[in-house]
Amino acid sequence: MKNKKLIIIAIICLFSFLTIPLENSYGHGWGIDTTLIEIGGRKISVTVELPLYTDESNDKVITITAIDKETKENVKNVTFLIGIYHENKMILRNYFFTPDGNLIIHVIPTDQEEAKIIAKKDPFLGAWYTTDSQPIQLEGNVFESGGLFNFQIELRTIDDPTNIIEDQGVYSVDVSMVETMDYEKQSANGDMINFRTTSYFDKLSHFNYDPKNNLVTFEMPFNWNEKIISHVPVIHEEVHFPKNFTDFLTPSYTGKINGIDLFKSNVMIDDYTKEDERIVHFIILQDHLQYLKQQQKKIGNVMPDYMLFTLKANDKVVFPMSALTRDGKFQVDLSWEPIDIEPNKNSKFIFTIRDGTTGQPLRQSTYDFVILQNNVEIYKTSGTAEIGGQSEDYTFPESQTGPTVIRFENIRGTDSSTEFDLFVVPEFGSIITLILASGLISMITINKKFIKI
Repeated sequence: MKNKKLIIIAIICLFSFLTIPLENSYGHGWGIDTTLIEIGGRKISVTVELPLYTDESNDKVITITAIDKETKENVKNVTFLIGIYHENKMILRNYFFTPDGNLIIHVIPTDQEEAKIIAKKDPFLGAWYTTDSQPIQLEGNVFESGGLFNFQIELRTIDDPTNIIEDQGVYSVDVSMVETMDYEKQSANGDMINFRTTSYFDKLSHFNYDPKNNLVTFEMPFNWNEKIISHVPVIHEEVHFPKNFTDFLTPSYTGKINGIDLFKSNVMIDDYTKEDERIVHFIILQDHLQYLKQQQKKIGNVMPDYMLFTLKANDKVVFPMSALTRDGKFQVDLSWEPIDIEPNKNSKFIFTIRDGTTGQPLRQSTYDFVILQNNVEIYKTSGTAEIGGQSEDYTFPESQTGPTVIRFENIRGTDSSTEFDLFVVPEFGSIITLILASGLISMITINKKFIKI
């Protein structure tokens, strides 16, 4: 299941980095972050990388690399002064030396709260360094919880171990480890429901489910400073709950941050990653952060130091539905008329084929429109969406009821495909299920009321 999540994360990251200009830092708030340091007109990029998940291995590794931007080669004989902070507490502040510009610190989880370094020390600056027999080790419960880790970095030597660099300033990078939290909340009828949150940015707090208004709220610390926002490509948070919790299993959700309505694209439903669990994703890109900041300024001059997320169940079906192909190359937007698909009535499927990273309609897009039942093809037609958008009509006879798949294949002459599943049951009305091949959204309706299948 983690691999499926990583596919989604990779698509989000790819979209973010292709659409957001990179300046002094990138990846801020993910498992990797880079800052640019200028020394005498020379530009050196320093990258910090952590494992994204706290449970990835017992031996976690911090990797810090210094690269000359002009030569693209590692800077030699680098001494770093590194401070690591988590939840406003200092984990360590020490000198570290690397002859090849690539510093590796092995983190050994222990029960001790105070971090302890095991390595050799050079006599010049007292910097820790790696030898053939002794790698640099950091012992303690340093990375047992996720969230945002702040690295305060100074360069003290470059090129030669005795080439001291003075007063070049402190450079900050923020790197996240995924934080997962579980909660038990009471439903309207008194049942205890297991919720879970997954944060790819910082720690979440004050999680609550309000059964009366059918909404979830939680908070995350966030600095709305323009300098911080300019280095954040995406904020990604998840809310998990059981699919059998039908009170909250609705066709769509309304999302807010600090009382400001989010765009439809900011809230995505995922019924694919976990068989018995629905996941609702908050995906907030950098331009959306700018928008949220502007809207909050209109309300008051003092910016909060947090994000208050609100997720409210919405019974309305919202068109179009969007599906990414598994490779992320294409996005298909789909809607249909009428909303209730019934036998012996013409159904019009209206769709647009878009670029998977930019969202722009792709002209002259060829496709195969396929309808299957029980894995057997019952209808197929090929066409070209000349301006990116097109429609196909089909009437299901009484003999073609039951589980049905609408698939888009061979998009623009490639192996890329995605599909939408329909289930038509005349005696109960229309059941419509949307399943994305990329695993981002699902919807289930029966007579416009949502149930578990």
